[in-house]
Amino acid sequence: MAIPDTTRRGFLRGSGALIVGFSLAGPLRAAAHTIKSSKSVALDEVDAFLSIGADGHVTVYTGKVDLGTGTRTALRQMAAEELDVRPADVDLVEGDTALTPDQGPTWGSLTIQIGGVQIRQAAATARRALVVRAAERLGIATDNLEVKDGIVRSRWDRTVSTTYAELVGGEELNLKVDKNVPLKKPADYTIVGKSVKRGDIPAKVTGEFTYMQDFRVPGMVHARVVRPPAIGATLQSVDEGSVAGIKGLHKVVRVGNFLAVTATTEWAAVKAAKSLKATWSAWEGLPDMDKLYDVVRKTAVKEEQVTLDVGDPKAALASAAKKLSATYEFAVHTHGSIGPSAAVADWSDGKLTVWSASQAPHWLRRDLVIAFGLPADKVRVIYLDGSGCYGRNGHEDAAADAALLSRELGKPVRVQWSRQDEHAWDPKGPPTLVEITGGVDAGGTIVAWQSEFWIPKATITEAPPMIAATLAGLPTKDILNPGNVFQNSAPGYTLANARAVCHRLDATPFRPSWIRTPGRMQNTYANETFMDELAAAAGLDPIEFRLKHMKDARGIQVLKAAADAAKWDTRSSPRKAAAKTGIARGRGVSYLKYENVRTYVAAVAEVEVDRASGAVRCTKFTVSHDCGQIINPEGVKTQIEGNVIQTVSRTLKEELKWNRSRVTSVDWVSYPILRFPEVPDVDIVLLDKPNEPPWGAGEPSAAIVPSAISNAIFDAVGARLRSVPFTPERVKRALTT
Repeated sequence: MAIPDTTRRGFLRGSGALIVGFSLAGPLRAAAHTIKSSKSVALDEVDAFLSIGADGHVTVYTGKVDLGTGTRTALRQMAAEELDVRPADVDLVEGDTALTPDQGPTWGSLTIQIGGVQIRQAAATARRALVVRAAERLGIATDNLEVKDGIVRSRWDRTVSTTYAELVGGEELNLKVDKNVPLKKPADYTIVGKSVKRGDIPAKVTGEFTYMQDFRVPGMVHARVVRPPAIGATLQSVDEGSVAGIKGLHKVVRVGNFLAVTATTEWAAVKAAKSLKATWSAWEGLPDMDKLYDVVRKTAVKEEQVTLDVGDPKAALASAAKKLSATYEFAVHTHGSIGPSAAVADWSDGKLTVWSASQAPHWLRRDLVIAFGLPADKVRVIYLDGSGCYGRNGHEDAAADAALLSRELGKPVRVQWSRQDEHAWDPKGPPTLVEITGGVDAGGTIVAWQSEFWIPKATITEAPPMIAATLAGLPTKDILNPGNVFQNSAPGYTLANARAVCHRLDATPFRPSWIRTPGRMQNTYANETFMDELAAAAGLDPIEFRLKHMKDARGIQVLKAAADAAKWDTRSSPRKAAAKTGIARGRGVSYLKYENVRTYVAAVAEVEVDRASGAVRCTKFTVSHDCGQIINPEGVKTQIEGNVIQTVSRTLKEELKWNRSRVTSVDWVSYPILRFPEVPDVDIVLLDKPNEPPWGAGEPSAAIVPSAISNAIFDAVGARLRSVPFTPERVKRALTT
């Protein structure tokens, strides 16, 4: 599907840009705005974040992007609120490196918490300045003016007024962002805190929406990259004659170990990629799958990172009435994006323009600058929605593929990955190994906690090497970035004697990158499951046991809210089962303060366990959620629902499979995900705190899903599941040991 009424010439002409905007009250609309080539993208300038057109229409610019979570609606609500304009009069430009400030990647649940607050400050700075201008024009003191829908008027005589358009329309504001500017009081909100429908949904439902996978530019060719049969294989020879008879074939491209075919149609590229004969070297550098955690444990440690150190847990453990030790494993996961990655690149006149669904357009631009040796001002990345994104998947790699091919051909190139490409070659969520030892006294109080985490090292300010750059021998950095995976390794409770240490490993089997809730999910899974094990050892109700070790009032509130909403059955686990056959039912709880500094979440999972088959079904998930000030309640709810559904899938089904050479789980049969009949009911309680700062909702509720389900399975059948995913085979094994 092509973007209607758009040509490549018109798209790129001058300093104009295609801006995809969404009316909060209407369908998808595309609007072309001519932007001065000198437009600011500096984080300290108001003009970097917003402009007001001659018609009074506001355009907001953000380096954050909407990955399908609805943040573009919330960001416009925040801007409209502070500017006192109608939401329908606000468009959003996102993730265009030529037009938007670099607010960092869209990750870590920081779009609202950081990106939105920056926009809010810029909007409030602009409003204050515009009111001052209006006062000068109208000859009225600022205290006697009010603003509504972009109209500044006298409080006493509403016929005396002016508009934002008259005050600044079409011109730059030339203001520095005042981070201390007075913001509107929550009591005066008319937009923020209200549920607003997303404007992108109608077009997505009807199939009219233009995803990255649908995007085309005139004159482009289609490409497929021919991947090595083994991850570390090198290309030895290519028989171009093997595809000579394919109609529409444009060219076979080889740069080092990078091999691709280009064609005038996508189908011709698909056929050529399958038919092209090439010889590759052998390679068997992956560990045996059944020895993964032995390999993890034996991997060289780059550094020891202590995330909690209080008291003397070793000495305290010796006096514990009951002692426990447990080992937890979290499998390698692929992103499993429903739509395989795609990108379009146009290298012409010494400039490179890339259209990508990257969650980090500014980082991608930097990576392309390094790889291709272009000046930064000659590279532009423009974001378009991808059909599926749960972290840094294959979008950046597809962009590098397209850029390399466009350089070689001198024309626009579209690269579309296949399902096999996506599953086999996207970066992976690394394996996690955790060991915890602890003890309680006779009264059920935790007296000692010692935990060790085996996780990869990370260079958080860098992105993982792009496949095309590695294969083609282009400049790149040999780094690992699996995400901030040490977060939430420290348990979020008040403990007298506790130590948590992360062994930061020098290597990991697969190229890692952040995948939804990196580290926080795995670490919380171990910590919260072990909390449940200690509660059971103490003979206490799992929620009462947690409350016994909590002092944070907001944490206590969110945990009690989940219990109340779920109609929690107060008792110790496991449930006293009358029979050892048939379907067993149980409930489990989990709690989290995200990164131990923000967003409180608690959840109760309800499960059914088929004792005969080992199959587990999560039937209901009750979540209480405190992310401070809520911008769009409906948006937060849908985000939580998505988190729960995807993470139930990761917990019960998903596990990467491989042999010594390559990934073997390259489709939905070998890498199954949750299906519609298996989706649990999700009940959500939002604890709005309008006078508190807004925190993120993108990841926290995902972090507590695996532990809540593990604890519910134990409650149902009395067996502990300590290795994700909880497949029927693992459940049956646990039931017999």
